[in-house]
Amino acid sequence: MSDYTPVDCGLHSAYELAIMQRRRLALSWHGEVQVDYSETVTPVGLFTRDGAEYLRVRDSRDLEHIIRLDRITACEFL
Repeated sequence: MSDYTPVDCGLHSAYELAIMQRRRLALSWHGEVQVDYSETVTPVGLFTRDGAEYLRVRDSRDLEHIIRLDRITACEFL
């Protein structure tokens, strides 16, 4: 059983729209090992794995991050 908490459908749709429009996001999130991140990123995909939803993003250095949606603590659509 996963400890994933589903996100609001409207927010999920907003992430999908940001991907289609290549709209950058100012995101803050909790990492998997108790590290907090805050980056301006470009979302490139959404996917589901093991009962949880994830956002795939690229940062300003073109590094890819995989972020579980329920670990995002703040999001501003730029």
